Amino acid sequence: MLLALTQARILTGTKDITGEALLLENGRILGLVNENSIPSDYYIIHHPGMTIVPGLLDLQIYGGGGVLFSDAPSSAALYEMAAGLVKTGTTGFLITLATNKLDVFEAAMDVVKNNPHPAVLGLHLEGPYINPVKRGAHIADCIRKPERKEVEALLKRADGTVKMMTLAPEMCTPDILQLLLDHGVVISAGHSNATFTEAMAGFGAGIRTATHLFNAMSPFHHRDVGLPGAVYQSGAFASIIPDGIHVSYEALAISKKIMGERLFLITDAVEKSEGAYPHVRQNDRFTLPDGTLSGSAITMAEGIRNCVQHAGIALEEAVRMATVYPAKVMGYKDIGAIRAGYRANLTLLDEAGNNGGVYLDGQFTF
Repeated sequence: MLLALTQARILTGTKDITGEALLLENGRILGLVNENSIPSDYYIIHHPGMTIVPGLLDLQIYGGGGVLFSDAPSSAALYEMAAGLVKTGTTGFLITLATNKLDVFEAAMDVVKNNPHPAVLGLHLEGPYINPVKRGAHIADCIRKPERKEVEALLKRADGTVKMMTLAPEMCTPDILQLLLDHGVVISAGHSNATFTEAMAGFGAGIRTATHLFNAMSPFHHRDVGLPGAVYQSGAFASIIPDGIHVSYEALAISKKIMGERLFLITDAVEKSEGAYPHVRQNDRFTLPDGTLSGSAITMAEGIRNCVQHAGIALEEAVRMATVYPAKVMGYKDIGAIRAGYRANLTLLDEAGNNGGVYLDGQFTF
């Protein structure tokens, strides 16, 4: 189908455009033309008052649509979660699994492998190779020290579905890190009590990013700046949760000024559950029954709005933090920007910054 989207502001990831039409052809982006030069065979759709941005990407999210995927991984859970998230403006995401029994990981791998969905980009395993001192809400009994044979078996079972893994660099040998890298896994440092020196060694060994900056990691102290300091100094990327709860908006703003394009957004969102992770909704967040903070309650579109309203980040840059930069972390070549040849994954934001509809491979959903 040939579509022309008009009367909207368009943030491509590099440019801020008005007065032009965005042309879509068979689920791909063809390009931009003046609104007075739309070819006659295109079906025109007006989006007045909307800002069209690249489809939002979330590299760490546990649930959506009322489903916490790890409770019972299945095709039904995957499709229900994906449908719920797409409606919020997120067109690409990594289904995330916290530290758990290995058979839960294996079940999730099988489901993702056998049930492709255009918004599901793969799995992010947050654990089990983390530091128990910084486990946060993770299940203590399931935390493990990585052994090569076990990691090899997991990667074989995954068959390419595991795209990212969060681990504590001080708990892993260079051999384990290299094994993951050899299988195309993006490694993220998190749930770690690493010193600055240990963290820098991990980044030097190929760890590319860090998970939810400041949360569940060694603190930034003036005598040992720990993992946060290593993130600042190393040139690594880091994700951050923009809900004003996991980190203050001041910490978000300061980190943005230091890191620039290396800081990107995740939601770390969960859903209510009575399973291994009994998340309880507390108005603006999720906790475990004992009050431990266990996940956010925001959407990615809300995270962008929070960056603009509370952290002094311009809309164009906040959008890049949820599109261009996570795509760069993962090496995606056809999503994360509005560019000719890219998938027609687009999110519409209204004047208040709310999600106003989504195009997923050129198909509109609201």
